[in-house]
Formats: sequence, C-alpha cells, structure tokens
Amino acid sequence: MASERIGEIARKTTETDIRLRLNLDGSGQHRVDTGVPFLDHMLAHVALHAPLDLELSCRGDTQIDDHHSVEDVGIVLGQALREALGDKAGIARYGERTLPMDEALALVALDFSGRPYLAYDVNLPAGKVGAFDTELVAEFFRAVATHAGMTLHVRLLAGVNAHHIIEAIFKAFGRALGEAVRLDARRGGVPSTKGVL
Repeated sequence: MASERIGEIARKTTETDIRLRLNLDGSGQHRVDTGVPFLDHMLAHVALHAPLDLELSCRGDTQIDDHHSVEDVGIVLGQALREALGDKAGIARYGERTLPMDEALALVALDFSGRPYLAYDVNLPAGKVGAFDTELVAEFFRAVATHAGMTLHVRLLAGVNAHHIIEAIFKAFGRALGEAVRLDARRGGVPSTKGVL
C-alpha cells in the first residue's frame, strides 16, 4: 500500500468539541465516546463491519438534547472519510448491502460520487430507543453524506422493532462503506469516465 488512508478531524463549536481519527485500512478496532451511548453502540458496528479503525470523542451539549452531538459527529465522520479517500484513485467507489437483524431488513447503497445526496425511506415505529431520539438517525446520515460527498440510499424493507431496524441500518452502512472504499488492484485511476470524483 503506497500510503495510509487516514482521516483526522478536530472540530469545535459552541455546541460540540469533536476529535475523530479513522483508518480505512484498519481491522475494526474502535474507541468511541460521543456522550450518546446508543450512537456509540451503532458506530462500533460501523467500524467492525467496514472494517475500519475509529477513534472518536465528542463533548456536546447533551444536557439540551442529543441533536447537536449526533449531527456534528456525522459531519466530522463525513469530513474524515473525504480526507482519507483523497482523490479516490483505485477505490471500488460503490457499495451495497441488504442486511437482516432478526425481523428487520435494511438496504443501504452508496456511491462516493462527489455529489451529496441522501434518500432515506425508513418509517421507524418508535420515537425513542431508550433515551435516543430515533429521528436523529436521518440527521446523522444526512450529515455524513453531505460532508463525505456521498450519494446514500437507506431503505427499510421489513421491521417492527426500532432498535433492530436502526442496528440493521448501521451494520448495512458499515458493510457497504467497506465495499466502496476497498482498493481494487485492477484499477489504477479514479473510477469515473470523467477522470475525477
């Protein structure tokens, strides 16, 4: 491998203070502390299933609610993915996974196209999983897609348990992400007829 594919971002606002480091060529090791335990659990799945190494800390205004922390972690994760991929030469570019979690079945498809877009077709049956607001799942993935320059489709095919549904989505995202960032030995340049992504 010519160079390590690492993204390292620090972002501080009046609402959050985030430090994130990821290695696209990792083995799934992760140390995640966002201040939002359910999000920590979901990001651990992403790291494990991609697999990528992820170190992440966030101190946010969770005394208000979790919205700023969840959205800002998505922003920083997207920025780190963009940084780690560089000009995207040699990557597979596309990733797709349909993944079951008990009764839940989620489909995630993505393209590192440089054109940010989120299509989110998920009707969650509960407003909360524990203390976590389930509407924040869409906010997280919108932030990731926007800042990574990714076209991202998330679709729920089956499911009645909100925890199972969200976990299936994050695991599917991890698997699709790993597929898309994989280096293809047959491909030397950028995977686009335009020559740039």
